[in-house]
Amino acid sequence: MGRRGTRESERDGDGEPAGAPGTELLADADRSDSWFLVVEGTPQSHVDLADPSYLDFSYMRRIAHAADLVAPAGEPVDALHLGAGALTLARYVAHTRPGSRQRAVDVDAPLVEMVRRRLPWDRRAQLRVGIGDAREWIAARHADSADLIVSDVFAGARTPARLTSVEYYTETARVLRPGGLLAVNIGDGHSLEHTRAQAATVRAALPYVALTAEPGILRGRRFGNLVLVAGHRPLPSEELGHRAHRDPAMARMLEGEDLDRFTSGRAPVRDADAVDSPAPPDDVF
Repeated sequence: MGRRGTRESERDGDGEPAGAPGTELLADADRSDSWFLVVEGTPQSHVDLADPSYLDFSYMRRIAHAADLVAPAGEPVDALHLGAGALTLARYVAHTRPGSRQRAVDVDAPLVEMVRRRLPWDRRAQLRVGIGDAREWIAARHADSADLIVSDVFAGARTPARLTSVEYYTETARVLRPGGLLAVNIGDGHSLEHTRAQAATVRAALPYVALTAEPGILRGRRFGNLVLVAGHRPLPSEELGHRAHRDPAMARMLEGEDLDRFTSGRAPVRDADAVDSPAPPDDVF
């Protein structure tokens, strides 16, 4: 979640909310030309139009750590974004890695159109945004075609079940290049049973996996976002851990034996038994 503060809803010329059904764009009172995208009461994205390198949400910064380390600094990459939102990470990659080829997909056509109109991105960026189901869309991508895949799909505040299974992650692994990285945003809390199962599930598709989260979330003290990073080859674990620890919202990283203990006894999730991620408490936002 991002900062709190007095914000104003953007309105169109008739004084009506400017967003798609169930969405709001809220001006960030602390940063000019910055906006929060809120969907069904859940803060989904924060965008600074003047400075795409600024990432307000701590989980987005941890996804950006993977984007920073997937290739030498400034080198263009091929990136896929499952769940477009306000395109925060896509804007970040375009800004920090000029010339990157990026594609994003979202099932919510009115939301994508609202973002296109109200939060336009740099037209020099090689960024294409499509409408569709994330799982069907990734299944249609060529093998070994992406350096970075970001899975950040939420229907309101929950990730749909079909995007939590071995079958889904096997498709992302197929599309990911040998040296590429998959980053998955997970919403969870308390016992973290969903996250434990998700870590085991991603491990069934990709051999190298790390989990980062703020200590209070890892201890089950509050609901929040956890990020899984995975790949076909050993991860840049030392630097991922350092960056997580040095972040303003200090985070911990689990991998290897620590992640073994975290996932102990959990079986990978299959399509047949997949469920939506847990709903956050009513007062979490």
